[in-house]
Amino acid sequence: MSKLVEEFNAYRSKMNDKLLDENSKIIKRIFNLDANAYQAGTLDSTTKELLGLVASTVLRCDDCVRYHLEECYKNKVPKSAVLESLEIATLVGGTIVVPHLRRAFEYWEALEQNED
Repeated sequence: MSKLVEEFNAYRSKMNDKLLDENSKIIKRIFNLDANAYQAGTLDSTTKELLGLVASTVLRCDDCVRYHLEECYKNKVPKSAVLESLEIATLVGGTIVVPHLRRAFEYWEALEQNED
């Protein structure tokens, strides 16, 4: 597994566990709401992940971008669909999102390296 992907997932998992261990009803409900929001409904889960990717890019949240990229990758979303979504995010967000676009592309490449 790519070091970049491995480190991100290890950190995310460790910190999520620590947060959830605090037994905060609000945090647990937010995590639950997030998980449920991305389940298939009228929109399929792939479309929802791409929407999350666009929103996360525009909001410039690299952790969120990585999470949604990984979910897209797991769902076998074609790279071309991810790139089109990142194009929309860059259009909406403006040039300030270009550094996040670069890091998103780097992370997608790291996900692809896991196939090798």
